[in-house]
Amino acid sequence: MEIFALLSPALDSISTAVSRAAEFDPATSTAVFRIGLSDDVEFALLPPLLKRLRAESPGIVLVVRRVNYILMPSLLASGEISIGVSYTADLPANAKRKVLRRSLPKLLRADSVPGSLSLDDFCARPHALVSFAGDLSGFIDEELEKLDRKRHVVLAVPQFNGLGTLLAGTDILATVPDYAAEALTSAGGLRAEDPPLPVRSFELHMAWRGSQDNDPGERWLRSRIQMFFGDPESL
Repeated sequence: MEIFALLSPALDSISTAVSRAAEFDPATSTAVFRIGLSDDVEFALLPPLLKRLRAESPGIVLVVRRVNYILMPSLLASGEISIGVSYTADLPANAKRKVLRRSLPKLLRADSVPGSLSLDDFCARPHALVSFAGDLSGFIDEELEKLDRKRHVVLAVPQFNGLGTLLAGTDILATVPDYAAEALTSAGGLRAEDPPLPVRSFELHMAWRGSQDNDPGERWLRSRIQMFFGDPESL
């Protein structure tokens, strides 16, 4: 392990030199790309990216792994994925990272009560949250605690794609990233509004292996991810 750690920079340099010499033609490539996406990104942002990739490069294969800030470092370090998109914390030393967008939370509701919810209504209503680990609290609870308030979470689910169906016909609320809210409300039956309390924005990151920084195919894929996952206002 000690020898491997010492050789890693040299191996990365060799990999970079080889990748620079490689050619990549999207129209004819049959390359396999392995990427990691958090559930919200896969649900809300992957569909338009996939359409673009299929149009430009119909021969490539895209393998998607589920990641979060806990899983991302090990999957990048092992090479099981070359690119990851999620909220990230610590990353391998040779990984690179950039901010794709800054997301604000949105409140989802399926009821027909007019007007926006007050903070009292928000705290009185039951809540659902999407939790990879099955937690029953999140950043909203941290913000409520600052106001000496609490909410009651009655449902925790592991993914976003069924949230609209679960909320339909109930008074349950859910707070999700703005891009996930846009995808969920587009199907009908839900509306989105700003939460009735101060909330911070979150940075959605793209991280990738430093050894593949100059690989033509990887650079092409990262540019398309930037185009379709990034904040529209930044394009």
